Amino acid sequence: MRKQRDENAALAERLALLLKVLPAGVVELSPEGRVIAENLAAGVLLNRCYIGESWSDFLSGLQRSEQDDTYALALEGATRRLTLQYQDLPASGGRIVLIHDVTRLHQLTGELAQQQKLASMGSMAAALAHQLRTPLASAMLYTANLKQDIPRPEDRARFVDKSLARMRALEGLIQNMLGYVRGQVSSLEKVEVVALLEDVCSVLAPQCHDKGVFFDCNLPENSAITVLIDRKALQGALINLLENALQFTPAGARVGLEVVREPDGVAFRVDDGGPGVDVAVADKIFEPFFTLRPGGTGLGLAIVKKVVEELGGNVRCYNKAEGGACFELKLPACQD
Repeated sequence: MRKQRDENAALAERLALLLKVLPAGVVELSPEGRVIAENLAAGVLLNRCYIGESWSDFLSGLQRSEQDDTYALALEGATRRLTLQYQDLPASGGRIVLIHDVTRLHQLTGELAQQQKLASMGSMAAALAHQLRTPLASAMLYTANLKQDIPRPEDRARFVDKSLARMRALEGLIQNMLGYVRGQVSSLEKVEVVALLEDVCSVLAPQCHDKGVFFDCNLPENSAITVLIDRKALQGALINLLENALQFTPAGARVGLEVVREPDGVAFRVDDGGPGVDVAVADKIFEPFFTLRPGGTGLGLAIVKKVVEELGGNVRCYNKAEGGACFELKLPACQD
């Protein structure tokens, strides 16, 4: 028994020394939630000793971050970020709290996010400059020709028209860019899906007819389907998807639009008779300024994604088994 007692004393001494030099804070709580013991690191991290006090009172003075599940402890002139891990003690009914200081890690994470944001802004600015340069160079070339002696009025008018066309292209690109940055959704209203599709079909039907493409617009059987949306923003997104599908669909093929009521919402599907989307670029097609279309700005699908997300939904693209691409836009169910 003396030998066992000595071994237990030696073990207790080692554990006490370990807790003393441990860089992480350790706090022992009673079954009632009061602090009954803490190591030296806990006193340093918590800025004072809390033995005998209620742990819940201490937690009420902290600000919890839902993003990274850390707690902010306000100090004089600084803020310390802590993580708290709990372990139950079945024998006594209490708990052990393990405390880590992640202040520096939190700062590095914020700096990394800022650097990534700046890098994204730089890439977007470079892409925007590239998109603006081509129509601007063309407009400058046509305008420079007007300085020459052009005897025929119709030739002069042709240069003016081409210059204006390039200027309008620049204006449209800038408007799209501003719309992407500001967001498209303003006010929400309950809209019947049938009325929305009728407006969209009236815009796309003439374009499909001119190209010789069959436009298949399937109105939902349940005409009472309603969605809570910004009508102008969603209508623009659907037209954007349909015009994109029309660009890749050859004459004689089909472009389709249908709406399906699902248990958790409403799905809008736009499919085409084109070659489909290459798997290698499927993850990039919704990024700003990424385009596979000659002369495209790369903002159309990015705006579609932004509009859908602002409406609480999501959009995805996949290739159909029979060929062609399908863009599926899902919105949450309208709550009555």
